[in-house]
Amino acid sequence: MDEASPSQDDLDSALRDRLTDAIANEAAFDGWSRTSIRAAARSLDLPPGEDERLFPGGPLDVLAYVSERADRRMVEDLEAEGVLGLKIRDRIRAAVRIRLERHAGNREAARRALALLALPFNAPLAARLLYHTIDAMWYAAGDTSTDFNFYTKRATLAAVYSSTLLYWLNDRSPGSEATWSFLERRIDNVMQVEKLKARMRSWRPGDRVRTAARR
Repeated sequence: MDEASPSQDDLDSALRDRLTDAIANEAAFDGWSRTSIRAAARSLDLPPGEDERLFPGGPLDVLAYVSERADRRMVEDLEAEGVLGLKIRDRIRAAVRIRLERHAGNREAARRALALLALPFNAPLAARLLYHTIDAMWYAAGDTSTDFNFYTKRATLAAVYSSTLLYWLNDRSPGSEATWSFLERRIDNVMQVEKLKARMRSWRPGDRVRTAARR
C-alpha cells in the first residue's frame, strides 16, 4: 500500500465526522434517534447499512463520539492558545468557554442530547462523558495532582461546568455574554471556598486559644 494513502481507520474517522455533523443537524429537529441517523446517512448518500457500521450502538454511540471529539478539539484549542501561561482560574474559564462556545454545537441539538442522557438507563454514559470532559479540562489546564485534590478538583469543576452548560442552553444574550458573566461568578464562588479551605488548613488549635486570651 502506498504510504501516502489514508488507512481505513482514517477514512472511517473522516466519514464519522461528516455523518456526526449531519446527525447533529437532524437532531435539532428529531432528537438523537435512529430516525435522525438514517436521515443524515441519506443526505450524505451513504450505502445502506453504512451508518450502522460506523455507529453500531446507535444514538448513544453518536453522542459518545460527539462528546469525545469535542473534548479533543477543546484540548487542541487550549494548547494552541497557550493557556498554561495564564492563572489557573483563567485557564479553567477558557476551558469551559471554549468547550461551550466552539464545540457544544447547536443549542437545540445539545438540549436534546442532555434530555436523552438524563434518562435513568443512560446515567452511566452521562457520568462517563462528563468525567472525560472535566478531566480533559484539567489536563489542558496543566493539573498534575494525584492525591485527594485530583477528585475534589474534578467534582468542583463538574458542578461549575454543568450549571454553566444549563445556563448557556437558555441564554439569548448577544454573544452569550450573560453565560460568561454567570461562569465568572461561579468561578469566583469556587475561589472563595478554596481560600477559606486554605485558611482552615493553616489554622492551628493554639491560634484560637491565643486569640481568646488577647480579648
